[in-house]
Order: sequence, then C-alpha cells, then structure tokens
Amino acid sequence: MKNVLSAIQPTGDLHLGNYFGAVQNWVRLQDDYNCRYGVVDYHSMTMPYKPEQLRENTWKMVFYLLACGVKPENLFVQSLVPEHVELSWILNCVTSYGELSRMTQFKDKTDQLRDADKEGFVSSGLFLYPVLQAADILIYHADYVPIGRDQQQHLELSRDIAQRFNHQFGKEYFIHPEPLFTETPKILSPADPNKKMSKSLGEKHYINLFGEEDRIRKQIKSAVTDTGDTVAGEMSAGVKNLFELLRACGDMAAYNSLMADYQAGALKYSALKEAVAEAVVPLVNHFRERLAELNADKRAVKAQIQESSAEIRKKAQKTMQEVRELTGLLSLK
Repeated sequence: MKNVLSAIQPTGDLHLGNYFGAVQNWVRLQDDYNCRYGVVDYHSMTMPYKPEQLRENTWKMVFYLLACGVKPENLFVQSLVPEHVELSWILNCVTSYGELSRMTQFKDKTDQLRDADKEGFVSSGLFLYPVLQAADILIYHADYVPIGRDQQQHLELSRDIAQRFNHQFGKEYFIHPEPLFTETPKILSPADPNKKMSKSLGEKHYINLFGEEDRIRKQIKSAVTDTGDTVAGEMSAGVKNLFELLRACGDMAAYNSLMADYQAGALKYSALKEAVAEAVVPLVNHFRERLAELNADKRAVKAQIQESSAEIRKKAQKTMQEVRELTGLLSLK
C-alpha cells in the first residue's frame, strides 16, 4: 500500500470546515492507503501561545480526530517523535533563504502578528516551519499528501528539498511526494460567506464540530444569505454556502428539492436553513456521543496514542539512521 501523510495543528476547536475539508477525507483514505496522521504541536509554537494551553489543545485534537473516525494506530503526536526536528535541521541546510522568503503563508501570518501587536515580533520558527513541514512528510517517505489547491506551494517546496538532498548526497533517497487532490467542499463563514470558515475570525465565523445543538441551530438560522453585492442572476455566496453544507452532510434529497425551488424562483431561505440544521445536528450529535465515550476513559486513550506514536517513531528513527549515514553525521548506537 502507498504511504499517505497529513497533519493538523492543535489550535482548539475542530469546526465543520476542518471536517469536510480534511478530516472526513482522512477517515476515508485509511481503507486504501498506509496512513499516518499527526497532531503537529511543534508547529503551533511558531505563533504566540501558552504552554498549558498547547498541551491541553494537543490532547483535545487527538480526541477529536479519534471521535471523527481516525484509527488510533494511524495517529501520532509530533513532539513524541523528536526525529522530525532533527531531520528539519538537516533539511534547513539544503533549503535556500530565497525559497522560504517566497512562502505566502509566512507573509500572511507576519501581517497577522503585526496587526495584533505593535512590536510585531515574528519568530524565526515561523519563517522556517515549511522545512519542518517537509520533514514531517519526508521522514515517513510519504508517497501522497492529501491537500487543497491552496496548499500546493508548501508541497512543491518539500519536493524541491527532497530533490536537492538527493543531489547533494548522491543518492535517490527521498521520494518526491505527490499531492493527493480530492474533491472536498469549501465551507465558508456563516457570518461572512466571502471568507473561509475560520477560528481566527471569531466564534461567529465557525460552527464547532462538537458544539451544542442550540448554538448550532442559532448560527445556521442567522447565517448571512445575501451581502448585497450579488450579481443579478447568480446565486449569492451565503446561499451557495448553505447548499454546500447540505450537500456535504449527504442529504441529497433535501438538496435536490431545494435547488429545484431555487431554480424556479420559489426558494424560501428559512426552509433552506432548516434543512441545513436538520442535516448538521445529527452529524454533530454523533461526534459528541463518540467523544463522550472516549472522554470516559481518558487515561487509556492517551496511553494508546503514546503507544501508537512510539510505534510510528520506529519508522522515523530508521530514516534518521540512514540520513545520518548519508550526511556524514556520527551514528547513534
């Protein structure tokens, strides 16, 4: 089976955009590939954080992913596999400053930090983190990385780093990981359908995958349908987002019926919102129930993930033994 690697930062709540955009696909891929999924807590250190919050969020994300259907044997916590950081340093030495300076996400996050803080402190970790991301992928010799089109730049860097490493050390050691593009719905903010659903925009801009039913219904009921800038004859971004949510939840009967109403000019926004709520709430309730089961035995679940991380680490250790040999470093006994 081909190897798949993907990862997510532990940044608090998991929302519908995260689930439909990535996690749902992770669960599906487990049937056809040898999958490794990481909760990448080292990456979270590139932005301002509190230590106790990072630790809490890391375990929270682990439990969320398990509740969604990620198999425990496929899941690891990045900081429990320190070889990622060792490989990252080595790869830093075959990566140019120019390549990193062109990373658009570095520019975007730098702007965020400067907007939030007059001092505008930007860590070197934020600049270098694409190399750590490459290490995450290459250390497991991943054949495929499931990504969206907007993430293609970072994967291209990983491929370039692999090629340069192979050339510099005279061996085709690292394979060039390929993107695994999949059709995933792009879920937008219910409060501003011109923006992607995101926690960084504030609570009204995302729907918590494990949220309370009353709050979710309220968010959907108050979702923006028309921002007033819609071109005549085109579906507004807000209405399109609600239809996208309905389709993502799999209620095609309601989707087709309401789409027919829209095309006939007879769609009632209240009916569309009610249908979306009736599709989202059972999904969320299912995940909440599964999360409650996992939380009932937290100690056992944590032990299981520590064990799976240790097992996955064996592959990373083997890679690093070989990399040390190739790069002239002394071998660890």
